[in-house]
Amino acid sequence: MKKKKWMITATAALTLTAGIGIASAAVLSGAPAEGITYSNNGDSVTPSTSAVNIDGHLYMPVRALGETTGKYVDWDDFRRSVAMTDKPQLTGKYALKAADLAQGIKMGVGSSLTHLPGDPDNVFYSTADRGPNGQVDVNGKLVRTFPLASYTPSIYKIKIADGEIQILDQFPLHVNGIDPVTGKANITGLPNIKGRDEAPFDTKGEKELSYDPYGLDIEGLAYNAKDDTFWISDEYGPSIVHVKRDGTLIERIVPSGWASQAQSTLVPARETLPAVYNKLRQNRGAEAVGITPDGKYMFMAMQNALRNPNKDMDNSRQVRIIKFDLSTLKPAAEFVYQLEDATQFKDLVQGDIVVSDMVVVNENTLLIDERDKFSGDKAQLKRIYAINLSDATNILGKYDDEKAAGKTLEQMTVADLKTNDILPASKRTVLDAVEFKFPYEKIEGLSLINGDTLAIVNDNDFGVDSKLTTNGTELWTFKLPYTIK
Repeated sequence: MKKKKWMITATAALTLTAGIGIASAAVLSGAPAEGITYSNNGDSVTPSTSAVNIDGHLYMPVRALGETTGKYVDWDDFRRSVAMTDKPQLTGKYALKAADLAQGIKMGVGSSLTHLPGDPDNVFYSTADRGPNGQVDVNGKLVRTFPLASYTPSIYKIKIADGEIQILDQFPLHVNGIDPVTGKANITGLPNIKGRDEAPFDTKGEKELSYDPYGLDIEGLAYNAKDDTFWISDEYGPSIVHVKRDGTLIERIVPSGWASQAQSTLVPARETLPAVYNKLRQNRGAEAVGITPDGKYMFMAMQNALRNPNKDMDNSRQVRIIKFDLSTLKPAAEFVYQLEDATQFKDLVQGDIVVSDMVVVNENTLLIDERDKFSGDKAQLKRIYAINLSDATNILGKYDDEKAAGKTLEQMTVADLKTNDILPASKRTVLDAVEFKFPYEKIEGLSLINGDTLAIVNDNDFGVDSKLTTNGTELWTFKLPYTIK
């Protein structure tokens, strides 16, 4: 029998902390062990790779061992480390049952999800995004349509019980004054700046609609217990918007240079986001926001890589996570979050892997929702990762300009990151929703309750242009076999 080389992990280096295993690797030779049967908790299992027999001892690749014993296994090439994490248990499914907004347009929540401290475990706050929208072909060009242009983006208080999502209350977003488009306090979900944002059209794509300087494309929602307010991440700016509990817009954090392009006197625009954030890809802006429990720091993640220096960066794996000091509203740090490599999946373009939400557990621990564009049986990537920023490199202001830095962050390969001693955030899987057959494309709401219960919800895009036979909103809950804290 021919001997083969096998990658194994030395158990002497194994340490376990909250479900994570870190191990060093070595290469040894051995013959596959034949006639061996395997079981886990009394159930027969078949590892993806058989053990090998070396000098009377059985050795198995750590991924095969971890997966066989019901664990997620993640490899960090930057730190040369393995993370093994116990899998959660699905504990509930809840569906939104609500009247349609119009013919062919469903009601929806799920663009975000947050649980407030002190609330019952089954009560959350959520949002829908900018409102029903789609695309139509006009003379060979796709244009963005808004069939309900007067739709008001809102915050919803929801409750899950008896298999249903119940809407308890609604807080329409509004200004302390008159919105120039609606003629009243309520804002719209229309774009802000002509020539910069995607042009809005009527249902048929024939008439260009008005731009709304206060319009928001809501994607993330965070609560600050310190002052009892919300912060919303918005794709248009990209921006982060400060909002009272009743939905009144207070202020808006925007990139440098944004305020001169939009007349928004009722909502102060604070240009504390770095100017490089103006280079966002349309509809791939500020996707996720979260606040530390002590109200000291706020984090925001972009959905995709910036087009820095150009749209060739749409297939970059580098996404920026920025950290703000909430006492000054100024950036305190910026980190690299590296998306999964699309080449390991089937028919998936790198630019279609995105970040969709986050939970800030503490200053160093975040949960990140990363997904692909597929739904149903075609879905391959719907994961929630716990990321650690404690040793990640602070890149604030360092790789924004190609001329100054040689390469922008978005231009860098894995080798470039290593050459520049840039450590992205470390990642470990805490939920793979594909394994649980979550049917929808857009898991866009994520929440953590009591440190050991995950809740995820999908954004159904109001059912517009849906290819699914069902296009509703569902919230699922999962119990973790450990506590994230």
